[in-house]
Amino acid sequence: MKFPSIKRLLFLLPLLYSFIDVHAQNLRWNLVKSGGIEWVVKKGTPHTDQIEMSGKQISAILTYGVNEMGSLILKRKLVFPMLRTIPNDTRASLIRDFDQPIPEISINGKVLNEQPAVFAFNGTIKVKSDKAGLSILRELFPAVNKPAFIEQGTFKNKALKTVDIVIPEYEHTDSTEQSKGVYGVYVLNTKVYGAGKFSLKPGETLVYSIVYTARKAADQPYEFSSAYEAIQRRKLINDITKKLVLKTPDDTLNQMFSFAKIRASESIFDTKGGLLHSPGGGAYYAGIWANDQAEYMNPLFPFLGNVEGNQSAINSFRMFAKYMNKDYKPIPSSIIAEGEGMWNGAGDRGDMAMIAYGASRFALAYGDTVEARKLWPLIEWCLEFSRRKKSKDGVIASDSDELEGRFPAGKINLSTNTLAYGALVSSSDLAAALGDKKTAEKLAAEAAELRLAIEKYFGAKVQGYDTYRYYEGNDKLRSWIGMPLVMGIYDRKDETAKALLSSKLWTKDGMLSESGSKVFWDRSLLYAVRGLFNAGITDTTLKYLKYYTDKRLLGEHVPYAVEAWPEGDQRHLSAESGLYCRAITEGLFGIQPKRFNSFLLQPNLPAHWKEMSLEHIGAFNQDFDIMVRRTGTKQLQIIITQANGEKQEINWNGRKAIEITLN
Repeated sequence: MKFPSIKRLLFLLPLLYSFIDVHAQNLRWNLVKSGGIEWVVKKGTPHTDQIEMSGKQISAILTYGVNEMGSLILKRKLVFPMLRTIPNDTRASLIRDFDQPIPEISINGKVLNEQPAVFAFNGTIKVKSDKAGLSILRELFPAVNKPAFIEQGTFKNKALKTVDIVIPEYEHTDSTEQSKGVYGVYVLNTKVYGAGKFSLKPGETLVYSIVYTARKAADQPYEFSSAYEAIQRRKLINDITKKLVLKTPDDTLNQMFSFAKIRASESIFDTKGGLLHSPGGGAYYAGIWANDQAEYMNPLFPFLGNVEGNQSAINSFRMFAKYMNKDYKPIPSSIIAEGEGMWNGAGDRGDMAMIAYGASRFALAYGDTVEARKLWPLIEWCLEFSRRKKSKDGVIASDSDELEGRFPAGKINLSTNTLAYGALVSSSDLAAALGDKKTAEKLAAEAAELRLAIEKYFGAKVQGYDTYRYYEGNDKLRSWIGMPLVMGIYDRKDETAKALLSSKLWTKDGMLSESGSKVFWDRSLLYAVRGLFNAGITDTTLKYLKYYTDKRLLGEHVPYAVEAWPEGDQRHLSAESGLYCRAITEGLFGIQPKRFNSFLLQPNLPAHWKEMSLEHIGAFNQDFDIMVRRTGTKQLQIIITQANGEKQEINWNGRKAIEITLN
């Protein structure tokens, strides 16, 4: 990728800010100094929200909040991805709502009516309340390695006298029909642990738990320890949090980035086909998609230093590779049911461009030459598929795009072509890294040709902006016009930026997929943010990213990037959080893998920041930090520190991307 000059673009356009105040929002949640976020409940303000949390055998969509009387609301939709139902299709995970009434706890002879004072999140949902001199804490989370959802309750007596507590015995078991399960009958169980009658003296603490599980009838029941499962969940969160650490002067960005790593990393399921990262959302589990996994998530995993993530990426590419064929019929968009089935209902969505782009980026960042050579045949096959789809105009046709017909995409669309261009650029770098100079030069030349064809075919004036049409005949702005910026094509960056940040696309809730619609998908917004940073439009982009981050982290529906609205009602799909991370790593910091131990770097330090850093980056089989520090009006200092003690200090004028080689 050829980066633009660091010269600041002065977007002093009243129109840009007239429709939305990028600073003013009424936010429900607050940052917590020790980490995480909290919502302090105000009397008479009912509110509910939902969040998805995942473990290797379960995903939980938890609805929580308070009603008009201030009483606690909890609803649990639990997904068991490896308990497959019939027909064994994309949505064939066993899914149940665990909302059956449980005998109520009593305190001093009165039924506990829990009225939360605070909700908090830092990898688990915590509900805090006070009653009869007791502090009450509920902590809710999925087990890390078991098909179980844990609800752990803690009572602490803060009063000066003994408090009597009764936790009723309770266990409920239900079974599914044998004819509806791939593996026969499934047993669902809800059980209270730590039941009994207790006299809690001043200062004493009492812990109980409710565990929700499902298993195959042939498997033996399991006795759970909520304390152990809580430790395992905290360890997982800590392991994720301490790697790829963002440090900026903006605590909100830092926290959103930290949470995005959690959601991006936790949605990995231990299937019979191996570890598989899946989107989630109550629908998409134990399967892979060419966009969500190959394109969005897999290139990020090496940076996270996430062993499970890297293995899930390797598994996904292995599964896609099984569908290569001599007739160049398209690889399916999705491989489902633990690798047992596939889905191609939207035809070729540009999936081969997605796979080639993601696989080449992953191979470079993973830094393993043996694995790269294994991936090369898949990359080469996908590139050849795209060549065979070239039109007389030199651009690449596909049946649809990743929105699968929700909006028109014509026969030739911008997303497929920019992804194919990015795939050629990174594949050229990968070939060079593997020592194949001839192929590297051929692919680089091919990329240059496609870049010219993209400009000629898609470059157009749309709704008054000299930007890109999405397909032939397109006369409405589309959110995916940011894709050329992501791939280093800056010919129309100024007008494209104006279009993306205009009221025709950017709204207070998200970026519209198409001008004039009411539909937004966060994935295209996060690509746009990344591209705008890449184009050097730093300060303006940061204001919009800050607004978006405040809304998603501290607003009415928290704490992650969402899939879409109205479709899915803003589900917390996992890969969108991966795209948030990449808006920072590849956008704000301008990192692009170049070789197995090197990368291009063009950081975009905002004018009012003195420094920013990424610490414990796991890419290129290393552990290293990047510090960017302002040393003068037009001068930055870049410090690369490796865990092995190697250190590089570079004074940089910002005019050209620099290549960093790790030792």
